[in-house]
Amino acid sequence: MPKQHRAQLTRRAILTAAATEFDLVGYEAAALNAILRRSGTTKGAFYFHFSSKAAVAEALVADYVAGLAELRRDWLEGGRDPLSTAVGLTIEVARRLERDVVLRAGLLLACRRVGAVSDGWDGLIDRLLHESAEADQLRPGADPAAVARVAYAALVGAHTVGPDFTGLAERVAETWRVVLAGVAREGALRLENTD
Repeated sequence: MPKQHRAQLTRRAILTAAATEFDLVGYEAAALNAILRRSGTTKGAFYFHFSSKAAVAEALVADYVAGLAELRRDWLEGGRDPLSTAVGLTIEVARRLERDVVLRAGLLLACRRVGAVSDGWDGLIDRLLHESAEADQLRPGADPAAVARVAYAALVGAHTVGPDFTGLAERVAETWRVVLAGVAREGALRLENTD
């Protein structure tokens, strides 16, 4: 059992080192030697866990998708109304992206289509805004599909506007404040602390 635990720690060290290196210099410029140095592992240990830098990138994307699925499950099963779920979930993810280099690297790599996956944000936001309309949280005449498209585009923009991920949670919260000011019923949004 100790061998297996050590192997898990080594794998995690490689993923964290690669994520940090990708975060600093980008995927293309990240050198295997820099990842090895940063992780404190040998080439043999690296190749025991991963066949290439691309395999590490795919693992980071998989970790991002799995982490995102867990967060979504927690929020979707938390008994909150759909509008508060959409807003609170996206703000929490933004906060985690600010702090977690592994999650952040997975997102950036997923956006580049390394591992060819979709993280499903557009569909989830669309679903939650349709549910918000059904729950009478949106003003009469508000088209939930249009609100979802605008919100999704604005959230993607909030991610790309800053020079890095610093302040992303505040940009996401601001995006929702502006979007919902025009379409949400008064008092429809009940947010809890997402720290």
